[in-house]
Amino acid sequence: MNVKLIKTETDYQNALSRLEVIFDAKSGTPESDEADILGLLIDEYEKKHYPITAPDPIEAIKIRMEEMQLKQTDLIEAIGGKSRVSEVLSRKRKLTVGMIRSLTTKLNLSASLLIGEY
Repeated sequence: MNVKLIKTETDYQNALSRLEVIFDAKSGTPESDEADILGLLIDEYEKKHYPITAPDPIEAIKIRMEEMQLKQTDLIEAIGGKSRVSEVLSRKRKLTVGMIRSLTTKLNLSASLLIGEY
């Protein structure tokens, strides 16, 4: 096992290549331990160099709508009126506290995600 810190993009690519080779190693083997360590190192490198930011509230709503296979008309009860849903999703109207409460329940999204700036 020759594991070292990932400091460069080349180190990162090499670590990914090595992990691909030993990914299915039998538990309890040196290769399995190496895979676990490489996984942690790769994860830390990716958090630092390829951060994933949370979507803004409108994007979060659209993503959840797609996941739940909902249409804009399915949000009328939570937002209030077909034109209001359209205005909110096109960013012409801001979400109100009441809308956020309803959407939190309907879409199972956290209120903290929906109160963000957009």
